[in-house]
Parts: sequence; structure tokens; C-alpha cells
Amino acid sequence: MKQQRLKRLPIGISTFRKIREADYLYIDKTKEAYNLITNHAYAFLSRPRRFGKSLFLDTLKEIFEGNKKLFEGLYIYNKWDWEDKYPVVKISFSGDMRSPEGLKDTIFGVLKSNQEDLEVECDTLNSYTNCFRELLKKTYEKYQKRVVILIDEYDKAMLDNLDQMKVAEQNREILRAFYGVMKDNDQYIKFVFLTGVSKFAKANIFSGLNNLRDITLLPQFGTICGYTQNDIETTFLPYLEGVDLERVKMWYNGYNFLGSQRVYNPFDILLFIDTNCTFDNYWFNTGTPSFLVKLFQSKNYNLANFENLKVDKSILNSFDINQLNLETVMFQSGYLTIKEEIRRRNRIEYILTYPNFETKMSFNDYLINYFVENHQKKLMVKNGLIDMLEVADLKNLEQVIKSLFASIAYNNFTNNYIENYEGFYASVFYAYFAGAGFDKIIAEDATSSGRIDLSVFIDDKVYIFEFKVDSKRALEQIKEKNYHQQYLSDYNEIYILGVEFDSKERNVVTYEWERVL
Repeated sequence: MKQQRLKRLPIGISTFRKIREADYLYIDKTKEAYNLITNHAYAFLSRPRRFGKSLFLDTLKEIFEGNKKLFEGLYIYNKWDWEDKYPVVKISFSGDMRSPEGLKDTIFGVLKSNQEDLEVECDTLNSYTNCFRELLKKTYEKYQKRVVILIDEYDKAMLDNLDQMKVAEQNREILRAFYGVMKDNDQYIKFVFLTGVSKFAKANIFSGLNNLRDITLLPQFGTICGYTQNDIETTFLPYLEGVDLERVKMWYNGYNFLGSQRVYNPFDILLFIDTNCTFDNYWFNTGTPSFLVKLFQSKNYNLANFENLKVDKSILNSFDINQLNLETVMFQSGYLTIKEEIRRRNRIEYILTYPNFETKMSFNDYLINYFVENHQKKLMVKNGLIDMLEVADLKNLEQVIKSLFASIAYNNFTNNYIENYEGFYASVFYAYFAGAGFDKIIAEDATSSGRIDLSVFIDDKVYIFEFKVDSKRALEQIKEKNYHQQYLSDYNEIYILGVEFDSKERNVVTYEWERVL
């Protein structure tokens, strides 16, 4: 009976009016909305997909249109002048934009829809820029109010075409011209807000919009999208009766946009509750762009380093389709988040990491598909790793590891020297452990005498791995540097394993292990 009294969850609903009128559950974001529209005239927000950007944008639309009744009981209700209404041009990019012609058709369609909603008519029908320009001017003249422009998924026409770069570049030029209309018509504009996944450099696509404020990493807007821990422990608590909240936090929390709190992806939480609180990869399974894998394949990236990846601030602030950077793409698309901010004199650096268990496990499991040729063997290897480490059967673990590397499709990688690169073997190993669901793996763990390649924890056991290519000192190095010492007080069983690879055979040639505790 208690469950029946709970409000319905707004799964897949990004229309503010529908949520409020049909009494769906709504997490109040109107404080952030109020702060945004009272302090900025041109603003941009980057957030990963399925993060609530469209709902927030639609909330702004209802505020500017003065629909006071929808906001009863919310933060903004007694603070906004609801009689001061503005016409809104809302642009959302969707549909087929796999060609420049498709993008132009989409733009014309959106402009036509806005003309109908605002009851104005453009005379110019052969130029999308002139039509947009005319729409702004005629709307201003009709309502005697400056226009609010809200643009959702501003970058979709480019991101959807990263597998055909010529089209992506052509679409970029179309959008550059389209957005440039706002620069020349500032006298008609009250407020502009754009959302997207990526952060393209202003010079690339927002040429001339020098007053566009990027609020993506401003602390005051850190929770503008997503759910906070307080939301989980209050509003969502009745939906999570009997659920281990710490486990929910481990799986789905962790996105850091430099606010005072980390946030949950709302799509994860809503789907988690809707499926009887079953832990699964809800956000990740909505789609992972293939170009991420292509970027990984093209360079010597060590997946294990993504646990603690140090980057310069500038890397997170730009996205160039002609020079794609894996770290930038993974951060902006939500596969990495900020673990720590480091200030060095006048410079800012960030340490990035996986946001949560879901992302870490899913991304690595996804990449395994590009390492191996036989996906049935992939499952056998993952189960073998779990079975052997649960009971510390390190003798039979050797065969599992050899099967692991025997299954790798080396022709999937463009680097001709991959067989000599220790980081590649460490990446495969790390991907398998993370993809198998081990919830605690530490890569490059620093000690007073060096760095441990990989530490894997399961129950009361810890396994310390050292990897070498064409060398026979893996186990010796662990012993010489006493890597195991830092775990002595916390674990009942400690095992050290030296795994050595032959660059010609591309597999394990020496496998040694000892129990040290």
C-alpha cells in the first residue's frame, strides 16, 4: 500500500509541465535556475548524456513564459516576477543529421515550429540564417519583449558524425553560421542558454559570442543537473526501503563538477528503482560511442592509468573534432570525472578517475569486446578469474591468464609495436578484472619504494601483480621493493604474482607466485 502512495517516477520525461501537472516526482532545480537567469545573459552548460539537461532547459522555458502555477511549492515561486513574461525560441536538435542536408532540414523544421508557436512568419525560406534572424526580429516586434533562446544538444550534429569527419566538419560550419546570428542580433535577445555534451572551443563554433559564459565547472552550478546524496537520503528514501545505500552510492554516485557535492546520474537512479532496485548498468547501456574505442586503439593508452589520470585544465575545456583527445572525450561524455583539483602557482591541474563502479566496470567490459575475438571465451575468462581468486587457486589461475591473452585480436590495434608495450598487457589485465566486476582494483598504487602495477582485492585477500615484457624480474621486483608491506595489517591473505610476457609469442612465458601472508 505504501508503494502506491509514492509519486510516479519521471522516466524518459523531459517536459516540466507534464511532470508537474501529472504529479510526477520532481527534484527542485529552480534555485539553480534562478541563480542562472539573474546572473547571466549568455550561458553554456556541458553535461553527459541522460543527465537531465533537457528537463532543466524546459524548466527555464516555463519560467520565462511566466507559468507561475507550475512552480507552486518550489524555490523560485515567491522570488520571480511572473508578470514579466518573455517569448521563447526553443531549439532542440534531433532526427537525421548524418548529412549537411539533413542538418539544414532539421534547422528549418525547428524554425518553422517556433514560428507556429510564436505566431510569427518568416518571409525568407531559402536561408536558415536569414530565417533565424527574421524570427528574432519579428518576435521582438510582435511581443515588444526581447527573446529568450534555449538550445538543447547544440553539438549533436557533430558528435553523431565523428565516424565521418568530413560531414562533421561541414555540420560544424553550418552551426557556426547559425549560432553566429545571435551575435549580430543582441538587441533582440534577453537570454541565451545552450546545453550539450562537448565543450567546443569558442573560436571553432561560437565565433563572436565573447560574452558566452561557460558554467560547466562553476561550483555554484555543480548540482544543476543530477541527484545529490541528500536527495537519495530524503526524497528517494521511501523508494529505497531495505536497499543498501552505500552500495547504491558506490554504483551510481561520483560525478564531480566542482560543486560542494558529487551527483548521481538521474537516469541510473530512476531505472534502478523502476527495476525493483536491481543493480545494473542502466546509463552505460543507453549507448557508448564507437569513436571512443577508435581513439583507444590508435594510441598506447594504459587503461589502468584512468584510475588516476593527471591532466591540465585546458584539456577539459576544449573539444576539437580535428584533434580528438581521449581524455577530453571521456571526461565530457561522462566516463571520467574529477577526482581532485591541484593548484600549482598560477596553474590548475585535475586528477581524473572513473565516476563510479557502473562506469568503471561497464567501460572496461565494453573494451574487452575489442580485445578478444571469441566473446564466449571472454565470459569463461571472467568467470575463471573470479573462481580462482575467490579460493586463491593460483596454480590454475595461470591457465586462465594464458587463455585470456591467447584470445586477444592484436590486429584490432594499429600500433605495430604493441607487443613490446607493457602498458598494453596491463590494460588488458585491468580491463578483464574491472569488467568482471571486482569492486576494488588499484592500478599504479604508490609505495615508498615504487609503484605496484596492479592490486586486486577480493574478500579478505589481496593479490599484487607485476608485469614485464621480455624480462624475468617481475616477482623479484615485488620482493625487493616490499610492495606487500602496506597491506599487512588489513588483510588475512596476501599473494604476489609476477607475470612476464614474450613479445614474439604475445603471451605469458613466466608466471610465478608466492603467498607472503
